[in-house]
Amino acid sequence: MKRLELTPRLRLLAEWVPPGGRIADVGTDHAYLPVWLRLHGRVVSAIACDLRKGPLERARETGRIYGADCIDYRLGNGLSVVSPEEADTIVIAGMGGENIAAILERAPWTAEGAHTLLLQPQSRAEALRRFLMDHGYAIRREALALDRGTIYPVMEAGGGEMSLTLGQLHGGAALVHDPLGERYIIEKIIRLQAAVAGLNRSGAEADQKHGDELREIITALLSMREEWRNAQSG
Repeated sequence: MKRLELTPRLRLLAEWVPPGGRIADVGTDHAYLPVWLRLHGRVVSAIACDLRKGPLERARETGRIYGADCIDYRLGNGLSVVSPEEADTIVIAGMGGENIAAILERAPWTAEGAHTLLLQPQSRAEALRRFLMDHGYAIRREALALDRGTIYPVMEAGGGEMSLTLGQLHGGAALVHDPLGERYIIEKIIRLQAAVAGLNRSGAEADQKHGDELREIITALLSMREEWRNAQSG
């Protein structure tokens, strides 16, 4: 039987799953993460959820091919098909930050402090960080994974309180010691500068205002870059 190998993004998530627990993987797609965790005995059970039938069938097929047991495959929207007592670790990965925030908002029990939340936004990570800060969650740790040329942030969060600066919202809540931190920040600055250049060509007042907001974020990220550099030399 061929061996299941995880991508760097999923490998980091797997490393952060508390051993011996019960996991719910939302938007599981091929179910590589829960299948890998079960094959390695890292969790006692897993719930693999997906909104669409096609991905859920692929998930079942992955479990069948690799012979993973104790995985419950469920069709449903977000955490609507998971009860709070069924899992102690919730993984929501591979979707936009706003989608992850919406899933958490529809399951307010995730902010009560009884669950470990492992979150991996593909885009709009700043929207997810802001949601967590504003809705009774705290990011306990954050790290970056380089996967096929793209840097992805991975966050461990739970119920609590936190306050993030503008730089932290866009450049990471706790990435000043991450080896990929500077590259992550620079890539964001480059994208924002391109957006500002486009807005500058517009004479609309709303676009000028938006450009000013983006320049403020760029300034905050430049400060974050200096903080990262100081942390490396300290």
